[in-house]
Amino acid sequence: MARKATDCRDAPSVSGCSLYMSGEEDELLRAAVAHAVSVHEHTDTPELRDEVRASMKDPLPGT
Repeated sequence: MARKATDCRDAPSVSGCSLYMSGEEDELLRAAVAHAVSVHEHTDTPELRDEVRASMKDPLPGT
């Protein structure tokens, strides 16, 4: 499975979070949802998971 990435700077945030994560899609989804729940106070819902999956992109070179 190809690596994907997500970057908190791509979404508006009150906290100004700058976390960038990359990994295989399934592991990235788990980590990004856990981060969104614990840091950004979102609720783990199917809609959140869909949003996280839609935000995934190709990772920066070297990541």
